[in-house]
Amino acid sequence: MTLEKYRFVAWFALVILVGLSAFTAPQSRLWELFAKTTFHEKFNKAHGVYFYFPKFGSELLALQGKTVELQGFYIPLDTSPSKTLILSKYPMAECFFCGGAGPESIAVVYLKSPPNRRPKLDQILKVRGILQLNATDVEEMTFIIQNAEIIP
Repeated sequence: MTLEKYRFVAWFALVILVGLSAFTAPQSRLWELFAKTTFHEKFNKAHGVYFYFPKFGSELLALQGKTVELQGFYIPLDTSPSKTLILSKYPMAECFFCGGAGPESIAVVYLKSPPNRRPKLDQILKVRGILQLNATDVEEMTFIIQNAEIIP
């Protein structure tokens, strides 16, 4: 192979690797701690059905009420900018609602104020806010980030 061919192959490989990196799961220590949460099926009398209730690990419990940062894929809930966001460890096709991931792969984010414009599907967002863990309310997500802001 000539030097020009090597350069082309190296350049092409670099372009492919950089392009694919846009589709990899965001790395965050918080997602790792969420993944250590175990879920146990328990009957909910109010709804008359079984739900999975979480049991949080000690590392995650230590972060309860503390300021944390979480980076994830934006999953739309509304068609207009909203103060409520869903972040997923995985893109929409693999998320808890649409794919095979579990409840440990999503978090609800309640922003201090709505963004100027609605984020795009699967846009990677990073937020900072107060972590709340929900082990009892079946009408709320398990992992909650309150009073949050999007970090540019």
